[in-house]
Amino acid sequence: MMYWNGNMGVWGWIFMILSFLLFWGAIITGIVFLARSVRHGGQGSGSWGQPGWGGGAMPGGMPPGQYPGPGPGPEQVLADRFARGEIDEAEYRARLDVLKQHRGGA
Repeated sequence: MMYWNGNMGVWGWIFMILSFLLFWGAIITGIVFLARSVRHGGQGSGSWGQPGWGGGAMPGGMPPGQYPGPGPGPEQVLADRFARGEIDEAEYRARLDVLKQHRGGA
């Protein structure tokens, strides 16, 4: 790139504009990813096995709610969501009743 008598030329301006956009795009993208990571407790959005995230079956065809290996039970997951303020008391009690009915009927 030649800087001659205060004139960079067309390619100099194009390079400068593209590098400016790339720099600020990377900064904004980093801030968004950091905010999402902090907001979701480091789990990332759509993590497999996280209740309320995306729905559908897990890899291997396992239906939601049946997680492999040790982990919190459904009542504990529901209580954690209520404690974090993701659901209100009415929704907590309604979902807890459904869980108790499902467990009692199985």
